[in-house]
Amino acid sequence: MNEENAIEVKNINKTFKVYLDKSNLLKDKLLFWKRNRYEKREVLNDISFSIKKGEAVGLIGHNGCGKSTTLKLLTKILYPTSGTVEMKGRASALIELGAGFHQDMSGRENIYTNAAIFGLTRKEINAKLDDIISFSELENYIDNPVRTYSSGMYMRLAFSVAINVDADILLIDEILAVGDAAFQQKCFNKLREIKEKGTTIVIVSHSLGQIENFCDRSIWIDSGKIRMDGEPKKVHEAYLEFMGVKQH
Repeated sequence: MNEENAIEVKNINKTFKVYLDKSNLLKDKLLFWKRNRYEKREVLNDISFSIKKGEAVGLIGHNGCGKSTTLKLLTKILYPTSGTVEMKGRASALIELGAGFHQDMSGRENIYTNAAIFGLTRKEINAKLDDIISFSELENYIDNPVRTYSSGMYMRLAFSVAINVDADILLIDEILAVGDAAFQQKCFNKLREIKEKGTTIVIVSHSLGQIENFCDRSIWIDSGKIRMDGEPKKVHEAYLEFMGVKQH
């Protein structure tokens, strides 16, 4: 792996099995085994790219193009059918809102659980606990079960944990679309701060403006392949033209 890079993706292919008979009953599967037919759907086709340490990169494309699958391969939620993914350093991810939260545990208890998943020791979590709670602005609710939280509160807590684990790589999938405008701005100010400290950031988003304001590069994925990789404004102009949207 090149010393300058934080992430190297080489010749990634990802195929899913889509079963034509969706019954989950064992009885049905045994009695009607011929129905256990499936078709293979290729989501990513020979994707390759590298991201330098400290670089912020946006992944764009229409729904179903493979960008979120790419991010999940980086987090190791999914594994490639073929090809390799190499990453250097501790990674922190915001992939699905509230993923990893236990509904009956309090916000405080979930902080400990989630931060431990990211690799922090209890001593490290204790040292960061006040900062995490303060950033989330959930001081009055932190000891309530998270099942009582709104989606915006989920986002605040999840984001606060993810940005306080001192990760080398931060992976974000559309989560910043949730919450009020003031907190979104607070999040981006914090992202700029951690970017300046050298954290590598990858964001999947439909908000091209946010990517242009924050990212160094955009990678446009179309039908499982990289169509364009470069300076965000140029990539987005080509993407919008391709999608039939005039830029104003």
